[in-house]
Amino acid sequence: MSTTRRRALEAAVTLIGTEGIRALTHGRVDAAAGLPAGSTSNHFRTRAALVAGVAEWIAQREMGDAGTPEIATRDEFVGALTRMIEVQSGPLAARTRARYALFLEADDDAVRPLREQRTGMEAWVRSILTRLGGDAAARNTTFLMAAGDGLLLHRLTVDPDAPIDDVVSHAIDAALQL
Repeated sequence: MSTTRRRALEAAVTLIGTEGIRALTHGRVDAAAGLPAGSTSNHFRTRAALVAGVAEWIAQREMGDAGTPEIATRDEFVGALTRMIEVQSGPLAARTRARYALFLEADDDAVRPLREQRTGMEAWVRSILTRLGGDAAARNTTFLMAAGDGLLLHRLTVDPDAPIDDVVSHAIDAALQL
């Protein structure tokens, strides 16, 4: 990937994550990235192409960041989810806000990479719940994902310092029916 394209995508994510999807224009991305006028439109001819490019970029980054560590115990699971929420609501908060904005405002085709990434995350969580608590626990995948999303949204919008570990611990225990 060219440096110009990477810089444009990084600037676009920051714009969406700090100012909302309506702030996303080729010219604003060029300015935010410190690129010559027209650079972003050379890589993304239309706004729809730019939105789709941003969604794909976020999905790729999140898949690379999170990975899917092998989890063998409840405590490892608590630690992994806690770290993910800390990072997504801390250093990567703008990217997380951009992902939410895209889910809410972009068309389904544009956010397909984000939905696929989300499906992969759900499969990872389900496999861990199955390993740790069997099929009954696996049926609580949606509950656990929703609890994590709720905590993440709470930290992004209401209380950036809200505790994570206790909430994640309780949610995992409920999912495992401990």
